[in-house]
Amino acid sequence: MASPPTPAESSTPGASTPPPGQPRVSEAVHRRRWVILTVLSCSLLVVMLDNSILNVATKTIAQPAPTGLGSTQSQLEWAINSYTLVFAGLLFTAGLLGDRLGRKKVLLFGMLVFGVGSVLSAMSDSSGQLIAFRAVMGFGGAFILPATLAIIMNVFEPAEQAKAIGIWTSVVGFAIALGPIAGGILLQHFWWGSVFLVNVPIVVAAVVAMVAIVPDSKNPKPGKLDPVGVVLSIVGLISLIYGIIKGGQEGDFTVAQSWGPIMAGLAVLGVFVAYQRSSDHPALDVTWFRNRRFSASVAAIGLVFFALMGVTFFSVFYNQSVRGYSVLQSGLLVLPLAASQMFFAPRARLLVDRFGARAVCASGLVLTAVAFAGFLLLGQDTPIWVLEVLFFLMGTGMAHVMPPATVMIMSSLPREKAGSGSAVNNTFRQVGGALGVAVLGALLSTTYRNGIDGHLGLLPASNRHAAGESVEATLAVAEKLGPSGRALVQPAHDAFIHAMHITAIGSATVALIGAVVVLVFLPGRNPALPVKNHAPAVGGDKPRHQTASAQK
Repeated sequence: MASPPTPAESSTPGASTPPPGQPRVSEAVHRRRWVILTVLSCSLLVVMLDNSILNVATKTIAQPAPTGLGSTQSQLEWAINSYTLVFAGLLFTAGLLGDRLGRKKVLLFGMLVFGVGSVLSAMSDSSGQLIAFRAVMGFGGAFILPATLAIIMNVFEPAEQAKAIGIWTSVVGFAIALGPIAGGILLQHFWWGSVFLVNVPIVVAAVVAMVAIVPDSKNPKPGKLDPVGVVLSIVGLISLIYGIIKGGQEGDFTVAQSWGPIMAGLAVLGVFVAYQRSSDHPALDVTWFRNRRFSASVAAIGLVFFALMGVTFFSVFYNQSVRGYSVLQSGLLVLPLAASQMFFAPRARLLVDRFGARAVCASGLVLTAVAFAGFLLLGQDTPIWVLEVLFFLMGTGMAHVMPPATVMIMSSLPREKAGSGSAVNNTFRQVGGALGVAVLGALLSTTYRNGIDGHLGLLPASNRHAAGESVEATLAVAEKLGPSGRALVQPAHDAFIHAMHITAIGSATVALIGAVVVLVFLPGRNPALPVKNHAPAVGGDKPRHQTASAQK
């Protein structure tokens, strides 16, 4: 039962009194906190689910009308990348706006835009329309992701934040497995647009629930707007991501289309950092990165997603192109990864309480690296249970990295900056993931091309370049050639498995680098919480009361 509020606490009627030094939420919000988390998880799910479902539908969309849109490989890539480009480029700005305008308002706006973009994408008549409407979905998604984590930080008391964030991060693993499964089922019974329309009922239900039960919160003293900083961050991030995507598409980061935008993006971001350091009302307080808990945790998340996206990229081709599993079967094979994340992520806090975040994060990264290196065991006829064990270990390792690192990022900052902190977290995750797909994807493509080139000499010159692009392309050419093309199948499988092994070593190395970063830079067990942990009261914009002990 809540104790009576003191006069200093009376600005938040009905608030529960937490232990000394901890901020309060209202009794009504406290009672609904797990329902609120469920609603926020649904909004996160719909965003994370979208790209994995689209990956399943690309073959169908590539078919001529009326079955598909007749999209080329480049158009399909941009249907995926237009979302990523806009999404990653606007994440930081969206988090900043959430802190200023109200996280619930920004979240509802993002959900509505995402829903409209989903309908328009489903109704696209051309590849160009699909690319444009996917960018609209990315615009909406950028406003969803930072707001969900920021609201969680304002709904839950510090004692429960680790558990809530663990559940929040487990949704990511669930989406990885659910996407291919849901996409496979939809494409078996409906047309390709159904993979976008499936978002609509989830969006509608989530928006109704948000309006009814999710509280609003914002920074009570946001200060002046920093339009120059906002523009610099958008231009820099979009240019950087564009260059990374082009490098991955070309399989070569030395071409001007890749290194030019990358260097321009880095230069603009450098100007952004310099401007923020000299500004008296910065959009991003760069002094946050002096906090070792914050910077090491951000680096760990970026590195683990770099490695993860590279592995999930090649595992799809291994399952479908080499082992011959269907899209639906391939999705089911990823279930151990999702199950282990869903089971361990909410419980990672128990190990953190006992051993400390540094030990748990470092161990999780090492276990993830072991799982990545385990792909060296996979061949064309390896028992499939070996892959299932590797996926389980991968999910277990990541479940002990993402929740503790996310908790430390968010708890390192004042809670009125929760939206900006969440945006930084998710921006590094997106940039890390995009780099992983581009860099490790380029490594996979280059190694595969070197392995298959010697077997393409008998092909017509017009087919050689296309056949060497990927294992999918080689097998497609072999199928067109009929009996004479069968000689290409086994070399294609062998070349891909070798390329997969090389890429797996790269992924494992990156994960180990993350472990070293955590061990060297993350403070030891149970470092003190930050000084400035004041925040707006949930449901309003007045600062929460804090005792003197919390401000020491």
